[in-house]
Amino acid sequence: MVKSGLAIGLLGFLGGCAAVGPDYHVPDVALVQAPSAQDNFISATEVTSAEPLPDHWWKLYNDPVLDALVIQALEANTELRVAEANLERAAALLDARGAGRELQGTLNAETSYAQRSAEAELQHVQPPLRQAYNVGIAVSYDLDLFGGLRRGIEAAAADTEAATAARDLVRVNVAAETTRAYADLCNSGFQIEVLARSIALQEKGIRLTGTLIKHGRAASYELDRRRGLFAGSQARLPRLTAQHRNALFRIAALQGRTPREADETLLACQRPLELTRAVPVGNGQTLLRRRPDIRRSERKLAASTARIGVETAALYPDIRLGASAGSTGATDDLLSPLTNRFGIGPLISWSVNRHAARARIEAAQAQTRADLANFDGTVVRALREVESALTSYAAGIEQQESLDRAREDAALVSRRTAQLRRGGKIAELPALEAERDLVAAEQAAAAGKAAMNDDQITLFLALGGGWTPSFES
Repeated sequence: MVKSGLAIGLLGFLGGCAAVGPDYHVPDVALVQAPSAQDNFISATEVTSAEPLPDHWWKLYNDPVLDALVIQALEANTELRVAEANLERAAALLDARGAGRELQGTLNAETSYAQRSAEAELQHVQPPLRQAYNVGIAVSYDLDLFGGLRRGIEAAAADTEAATAARDLVRVNVAAETTRAYADLCNSGFQIEVLARSIALQEKGIRLTGTLIKHGRAASYELDRRRGLFAGSQARLPRLTAQHRNALFRIAALQGRTPREADETLLACQRPLELTRAVPVGNGQTLLRRRPDIRRSERKLAASTARIGVETAALYPDIRLGASAGSTGATDDLLSPLTNRFGIGPLISWSVNRHAARARIEAAQAQTRADLANFDGTVVRALREVESALTSYAAGIEQQESLDRAREDAALVSRRTAQLRRGGKIAELPALEAERDLVAAEQAAAAGKAAMNDDQITLFLALGGGWTPSFES
């Protein structure tokens, strides 16, 4: 009964011991808690909606080729493989930390021929040569009365969650950059097609102008002017062609492939990406919950807070319960009462250098303040990126509307002049000029469309979608 009471009392004492150091919670002063950070975006316009961003936002473009490219990139991207390995490493370190709370044990066995020094024994007779042995087993358990081990496990768990968020952040970037590369490829293909039409029209204008000059109906400098415009248009073609192929190489690299393994069939794309609905952006609250970099910063703050407890526990004694048994001596007396041994009891260690321990606590507290500042900075950066992306996207929409109107006006003029030309009311050259103006307007609209696609993808990237690993069909 006495032993049972002592055991119950000991268990009650151990259960009542709380880990030293602060218990983590998101600080009330953290910027993520501020109402201004969780409200609607001030730059949202009618071209966006308050609906939450779908995780697989690239499906809003309704392009099966793009969907397949993103999936392939998320399966084989080299940076994502690095992030996955880092996560596995963090999980292994967490497992190793957890093993510190398990029963520890050692087993040893050795044998040797030995002869002791006679003079060491203050003798002048040579001791006999004997075969000696030593075998033993020892077990111990750290009571962790002040929670140093528990805080260490807590810190390692937060590090693992931070590594998970870092992996998710890579997924966000891979999805966005794959979409951006595909959009660049399609837009440059479209711009090459429009430029080719412009070059063909300019060649036709040069031939017509040469005929007019030959018949004295145009000045010779007019031919030089047209040739200059033609050369300027041709000069744009190599750069666009390079952009076209470089976008293909970017897609291959994002998929973990060499440029030689790039899918050349993608070069056939000449249709810019089109959104099927207004961009769903949600609000600040959903953004702060979704962005992996914010989650990673918060988990780093949790880990550094737990490490304050690890260092604080060093101020207190470390108490272990241990037991050992074995046998040591000459092999002639193997496992006899003369060689057998055992021991049981507590082991208490306590560092007397309090100054060093308190310095480590102050260092851990300073790291926590730094991680809180980094957490706030990550929140500020995320909100700024979204607001800036929304502003640029709204400006791009307004610009594109003007470019589209200019293209429609040029198309109307081109149709009318073509009708007049067929009716014999104007010469061919004015009709050709109207058609050339239409192609120029189409070129401007195509360039604007490429810029708007880039603004859209920048916005989606800022909103932080694309890290959920599952894919819905």
